[in-house]
Amino acid sequence: MQLDDLWVIIAAYNEADAIGPVVAGLRNAGAWVVVVDDGSLDQTARVALRSGAIVLPHPVNLGQGAALATGIQFALESGAPYLATFDADGQHRAEDLVCLYALLREGRADVVIGSRFLGSGADMPAARRLLLRGAVAFTRLTTGLRLTDAHNGLRVMTAGAAAQIRITQNGMAHASEILEEIARRRLRVLEAPITVLYTQYSLAKGQRSLNAVNILLDLLTGRLQR
Repeated sequence: MQLDDLWVIIAAYNEADAIGPVVAGLRNAGAWVVVVDDGSLDQTARVALRSGAIVLPHPVNLGQGAALATGIQFALESGAPYLATFDADGQHRAEDLVCLYALLREGRADVVIGSRFLGSGADMPAARRLLLRGAVAFTRLTTGLRLTDAHNGLRVMTAGAAAQIRITQNGMAHASEILEEIARRRLRVLEAPITVLYTQYSLAKGQRSLNAVNILLDLLTGRLQR
């Protein structure tokens, strides 16, 4: 299945070592790729552009949530019928995106989210697994969504769903905020198994467990502001 009507949004910060193959793999599958260079200090933008992506610059680092919001807005304004979010560090696979997209096109969901707990999280550190399980419990309690993976960056959605999801959390708390928006807007959501590739590079770039407190504070602050 070709992805020629799917726009893939990638938030990237200092990902020059990884972004090239990520973009190339998605372009080979036919997808449009929008990389939001979130104030990188390396050659992320140049490598992404050379690999076939549309590159949108943030002059300073604002955070993954802000970068995704920029990319989603651009894709919607460009007339994208279907959108996806995808990690820049090589953790996600294009073949999994194809499966999620095929499920979305069946029309039974507005949003399809990948789950490493239904699929495979190869070499996932024990501490990260525990943190993610805690995030799932928190999400079920606060949103009522019966999901198995609450912080997975691989998602596909219709343009109509994307237009209803407001991302106000600039940092990593945007992942929980997206789920809250899905529940609040009563969007139809499905999960599908994916494989997450944990490498030394992706683990070094990833979210540390201690930042879970910051994520929770961001979420609570966001709720008070609504």
